[in-house]
Amino acid sequence: MEAYLDNSATTRCSDDAANKVLEALTVNYGNPSSLHKMGMKAEEYLDESRKAIAKSLGVKDKEIIFTSGGSESNNLAIMGTVNARKRRGNHIITTSVEHASVFNPMKELEEEGYEITYLDTDENGLIDLKQLRTAIQPDTILVSMMHVNNEIGAVEPIEEAGRIIKNVNPECVFHVDAIQSYGKFRIRPHDSNIDLLSVSGHKINGPKGSGFLYVRDGIRLIPIIFGGGQEKGIRSGTQNVPAIAGLGVATKEADKNLDKNREMLFKLKAAFIDKIADLDGITINGLTGEKSAPHIVSVTISGVRAEVLLHSLEDKNIYVSSGSACSSNKPQVSRTLQAIKVSHDALDSTVRFSFGIYNTMEEIDYAADSLREILPALRKYTRK
Repeated sequence: MEAYLDNSATTRCSDDAANKVLEALTVNYGNPSSLHKMGMKAEEYLDESRKAIAKSLGVKDKEIIFTSGGSESNNLAIMGTVNARKRRGNHIITTSVEHASVFNPMKELEEEGYEITYLDTDENGLIDLKQLRTAIQPDTILVSMMHVNNEIGAVEPIEEAGRIIKNVNPECVFHVDAIQSYGKFRIRPHDSNIDLLSVSGHKINGPKGSGFLYVRDGIRLIPIIFGGGQEKGIRSGTQNVPAIAGLGVATKEADKNLDKNREMLFKLKAAFIDKIADLDGITINGLTGEKSAPHIVSVTISGVRAEVLLHSLEDKNIYVSSGSACSSNKPQVSRTLQAIKVSHDALDSTVRFSFGIYNTMEEIDYAADSLREILPALRKYTRK
């Protein structure tokens, strides 16, 4: 049996999305900037996907800018905003639990002389809205925070945060990294005062290399890629039409089935937690109920190194992660686990199980039973 439980890293592309990618690669493969019929066919894919995404968010088609994925969307949102507003202020707010594609641009901006405030979180990974309110200054030009934490599934209060930001400093831009939440939560940028929203296609059963940035009408960004002026001049370069076409299909599927999929994912999550809760040395990090993300479970297992457990599960065709997949090939300490005060000894003993729409309850049972089987042996041979 096989159990792929690393869906926060990437998801299997849906059949219909994959077929649309192939169609755009082999049938209607024109350049959307070309003026002939093949170019127009390619442009139709872009238009259709843009409309589907805009509809899912309740925004205008023209507010959707296609990118290569979540990291580019985050970088464009942050660097594009800062470069456009550098004369207005020097202060930026983010959180201590951001993905590397937000954290690393912030560190770069610090090197350039910007003042960055990193909001703390509680033991569940949630920011303090009072700290946010206090941190906002007249020269704060950007607040950037994730909606759902990619490691522990914490759901940040973005609607309340947006209200506070605009009440205290209406000119401050609010960027939300929705890479782990889009397709699992109903997101309405206008209702939450969100100016910029980042999404990645391969997290919602679309193709890798696809993503978008929602840019509220009236928000100015300085491009980080210059060229032929595609995507309203914000993101130059010939659009990845096959990936965008597949993204459009995945968006329609995710939007149509959102409530059903959420319910199913929460059932899988609850069942998994219930089946492993009585194992010795098990700690679930963060919230686990309806106030958490439906698809992520962070588990600290005392006495067992995460890398050893990961490969032991892999031997049984069970695939999990020891943290963010974008950084998992490089040994580093998780900022999120540090922020929620996971003990030093436990930092290297935490794995992430993340569920997707193609997982079954049988796979959950198999993974839980396998943990129960292998943990005693792993602990027996763990070096002291």
